[in-house]
Amino acid sequence: MTKGWPQGLKGIAVATAVLIAGTAGAQVADSAAVTAPVAQAATAHAAVQSDALAGYTRSKPTDGLGQPVPGGIALQEQFTPIGQEAKFMVEKVLNPIIAFISLFVLGLLLWVIVRYRSAAVETPSTTTHNFTIEVIWTLVPAIILLGIAFPSFRLLANQYSPPKADITVKVTGYQWYWGYEYPDYGGISFDSTPLSKEDAAKAGEPYLLDVDNRLVVPAGKTVKVLVTAADVLHSFALPSFWVKMDAVPGRINETWFKVDRPGVYYGQCSELCGTKHGFMPIAIEVLSEEDFKRWVRMKQAADGIEPTGPGIAVEKVALTPAQVAGAVREAITPSTAPQIVTEAPAAAPAAPAA
Repeated sequence: MTKGWPQGLKGIAVATAVLIAGTAGAQVADSAAVTAPVAQAATAHAAVQSDALAGYTRSKPTDGLGQPVPGGIALQEQFTPIGQEAKFMVEKVLNPIIAFISLFVLGLLLWVIVRYRSAAVETPSTTTHNFTIEVIWTLVPAIILLGIAFPSFRLLANQYSPPKADITVKVTGYQWYWGYEYPDYGGISFDSTPLSKEDAAKAGEPYLLDVDNRLVVPAGKTVKVLVTAADVLHSFALPSFWVKMDAVPGRINETWFKVDRPGVYYGQCSELCGTKHGFMPIAIEVLSEEDFKRWVRMKQAADGIEPTGPGIAVEKVALTPAQVAGAVREAITPSTAPQIVTEAPAAAPAAPAA
C-alpha cells in the first residue's frame, strides 16, 4: 500500500483484493473442470488418428511383377481387364496367324525355288492367270482381316468407354519428372522424381524405375487418369496395365485402369522429350482400400488439408439441445464440479474516530 493512506482506505483495499482473488480462483477451478474432459477427448482423438496413420508403409516391389525382366522379349504379365484381353488377342490370335502366314509364304518360296529351277524345267510355264488361285488369295486374307478386326473394335470400344470412375488422378509431364494431383481428395499434389543409384540400392528398389513419391491408388477401383504436359510432349506408359497416353501441352487426354492385385508397377515416359528422356520413370503403388485411406489421411495431414474425399471425410453430427445439455452435465460431475468460494471475506477494520 502507498504510504500515508488513511487506515480505513487500507482496510477497504485489502477486502477488495481478497474478494477478487477468491472469485478468480473459483473461475480457474471452474474452467479447469469443464475443459478437462474436452482435453481428454482431444487426446484420445489424436491417438486414434495416430494409429490410423501408422498403418501405412511403403510397399516393396516384387521381382518380375509389373516391371521388365532381363532378356525378356514377351509381353509383360497384365493386371487390368483391358490388358488381359489385349494380351490374349496378341498371344492367342495374332501371333499364331503371323506364324502360320510366315511359314506358309516361306514354304511357297522354297517350293518355287526347288520346283521351278532351270535344271528341273526344260520349258518355262506360260501361264498368265488362274481364276481359282486368285479367288483364294483374295478371300482368305479378307476373312483373316475380318476375324482380327471385330474383336479389335470391341477391345478399342472397351478401352475408350471406361466405367464410372471411383477416383480421378491428374498427371502432368515435366522435363524430366512427373507431377500428380488428386482432385477428389482436397487437391493432394506432389512431384515424382527418380531415385538416385545409391538410394535405390539402399532401399532395395530398381534403379531407373522407382521414384521418391509413387502414384498411389486403391485396388479394385476404376482410376481415371487425366494426362497433360507443361513443356514438351511426353507419354504416360505402363506396359503391365496396357496403358499408353500422350501428354500434350495445353491439352488433356484421358485414360483409365483398374487393378485388383496390390503391388508396385512400373512404367516410363515413352515419347522422346529431351536429354533425360530415359530418366522419367513411373511408379504406381496399388494398396488395399484401407491402406489407401491411411495414405490419403497421411498426405492430407502433411499438406494441411482438411480430411475430405470418398470414404475420408469426417462425419459431422448435429446435436440437439438436449444432447448438448447432457454432454455438459456429464462433463461437470460432482467429483469434478468447481469449488466456488462462498465464505465472506474478513471484515475490514473500523475506521478510527476523527
